[in-house]
Amino acid sequence: MKTYALATCLILIGLTACTQSTTKSTKINQNSQTMRFNKLTPEEESVIVYKHTERPFTGKYDNYTEEGTYVCKRCDAPLYQSADKFASECGWPSFDDEIAGAIKRIPDADGMRTEIVCANCGGHLGHVFNGERFTPKNTRHCVNSISLNFIPASTEMATSDTAIFAGGCFWGVEYYMQKAPGVVSTEVGYIGGKGKNPTYREVSSHTTGYAEAVRVVFDPAKTTFEDIAKLFFEIHDPTQMDRQGPDVGNQYRSAIFYLNTEQKNTAEKLVRILDSKGYKVVTQIVPATKFWKAEEYHQDYYEKEHGTPYCHVYEQKF
Repeated sequence: MKTYALATCLILIGLTACTQSTTKSTKINQNSQTMRFNKLTPEEESVIVYKHTERPFTGKYDNYTEEGTYVCKRCDAPLYQSADKFASECGWPSFDDEIAGAIKRIPDADGMRTEIVCANCGGHLGHVFNGERFTPKNTRHCVNSISLNFIPASTEMATSDTAIFAGGCFWGVEYYMQKAPGVVSTEVGYIGGKGKNPTYREVSSHTTGYAEAVRVVFDPAKTTFEDIAKLFFEIHDPTQMDRQGPDVGNQYRSAIFYLNTEQKNTAEKLVRILDSKGYKVVTQIVPATKFWKAEEYHQDYYEKEHGTPYCHVYEQKF
């Protein structure tokens, strides 16, 4: 298996450019025209802009195991979490998942490979391969180290914070959270149940106890947990028990999964305010347990479908 991975990756060496889908590449290039990029060295530009490939086993992050986030060297957009990195021994950093919405896939003209680029700026990252069975996700993002920078987890903790909310179908909650000022990223998943690696089918069976939820990463310098929690209460009906509109079941319950005492106290304060206004709030305020990321097709659902939520409507309550 390792030999196969190396053989697959070595195909990349010596390539000077990848022919892209005209429509997709044009769109990326148009978007990048208005962006400010970090200054690149000639070697970095060769890979990121002109799509060359660094030599295997020479990149800084090939055998790198620190915890944190890998970001685009060209525009600083978050791309991969260290938890999704694995050792494929192909000579380049390998990931079996990406941060939701961070990566664009562009089929090569030869029909054999799929290029991956930063969705924010179009910078070349490498290629993605499926079916190699390295991990249960059966996916390998083969990425040039030179296309990446790394932010250690200790640094991230000082510049971002996290909140987890459940309020009906996670598609709709994510839709509104993504638009909130100060929100850095979102991802949908499952929390508050029993069993490992829950699937959407299992959660929908009402036997696992998991809730559909959204994990929100935000910049404390631009917003607060209280502001985001207020939005949470205003985009769903916190008086409905184990349902949200037409969606019925305990996976659609209203809940705030707090990560610290401050979040708990803030959530309880907001519930008291709503109660004083006549809302009979049933929202659970419970400590966060492990958050399991949902299947990829659930991530950024309304953005992909160019739609809007059918069971979430904004209503000012504060």
